[in-house]
Amino acid sequence: MSDAAPTSTRHLATRTADVGPLVERELARTQGLLRLAPCWVPRAFVQPGRRLKLHPDDLYAFGLDRGGIDERWFASTIEAANAGRVPDEGLSYIVVERERVTMRDAVAACGASLIGETSWARYRRWPVFAKFFDNRGPIPHHMHQDAAQAALVGREAKPEGYYFPPQMNARANDFPFTFFGLAPGTTRADLRRCLERWHTGDNGILDLAQASRLEVGTGWLIPPRMLHAPGSLCTYEPQWASDVLAMYQSVVDGQAIPWDLLVQDVPPAHHHDLDYLVDQLDWEANLDPTFRESHLLRPREASAGSGFVDRWVVYGRIAGARLFSAKELTIEPGATCTIQDDGAWGLVCVQGTGTINGEPLASPTLIRFGDLTDDEWFCNEAGARRGVTFTNTSRTEPLVTLRYMGPHEDGADEDGGDEDGGVR
Repeated sequence: MSDAAPTSTRHLATRTADVGPLVERELARTQGLLRLAPCWVPRAFVQPGRRLKLHPDDLYAFGLDRGGIDERWFASTIEAANAGRVPDEGLSYIVVERERVTMRDAVAACGASLIGETSWARYRRWPVFAKFFDNRGPIPHHMHQDAAQAALVGREAKPEGYYFPPQMNARANDFPFTFFGLAPGTTRADLRRCLERWHTGDNGILDLAQASRLEVGTGWLIPPRMLHAPGSLCTYEPQWASDVLAMYQSVVDGQAIPWDLLVQDVPPAHHHDLDYLVDQLDWEANLDPTFRESHLLRPREASAGSGFVDRWVVYGRIAGARLFSAKELTIEPGATCTIQDDGAWGLVCVQGTGTINGEPLASPTLIRFGDLTDDEWFCNEAGARRGVTFTNTSRTEPLVTLRYMGPHEDGADEDGGDEDGGVR
């Protein structure tokens, strides 16, 4: 075997037993860090946006019937809710020398030492993840169920946040606009008629909705039961660790959407109950004329110092709880900083080259399917509280990272989140 460091998952052995000691040793060596391999996810109902740095020849690496790869998931412990998925689809892998273990197995084995005492006691899992979503055009007007609705099919709710990183959006693709909710004055009968027309062609639901132009460097906070039809900017999405959804649009960008994608996370007894499907929505939120003002996110400075600035890019509260948040750290050429956080986080580097606690950190130019990178890391809670040191080793280019965090139980409100579920 070559002494060279492995460059692909093909060179790694998968460990499923005695995971804890391996992970704990790596945490001790790196002062709380774990390196992760890229986790790619295909979707059958979209066209890839080609901005994930995945090699063009690998866009359909899962097979043409599975659809193109338009998502990359970060520090994920859940499978993708895709028909015909491979067994580990959606699960992130931690890389330790010549072995790999799933993030899910690592959390199960290490518990509080990885995600913190509070999160482990309450959730017994890492309850959040983030992704890049990269589509050529729009996707259907859809919503994600809340906790009570998702529990009816053994799932969990899926609130989510959006941020549009400049580094991932050199081009806006075909439709950089997102529809949110329904126009004021829309009635349940209006939406019911859209569902009745599902099998006749375009059901016309967008005639009932209003769109906002997407702005690079901003984001949105999206609660459950809120209709939204994301546009074509590449999006960084911290969210609850769930993949529930209900598509309410029958045709998007010329592509038919099967009824199954409307009801896949609905109890079977209600698969053709139009009144139930209409009432899945939060009608007050969907008709809110101030939704843009209360849910549009602009970066807010969290901290700054010599050669660096750390900004909140996803923040706010869902139903009074701060379930997830995200920061964008920018470090000038040659600068070093140490950043402390209250809890564990997952990180991806989107620009530049440097080090993280002395380990390599770099944004890749082009990635082959299955290849390893140095752009993704997870930090345990102890390491985050102690502080992680970043150094930009470039003479000319900023080092920019995005990191997302899970629930905060301490009542801290440094992210500007409003107590009642919106953002100030």
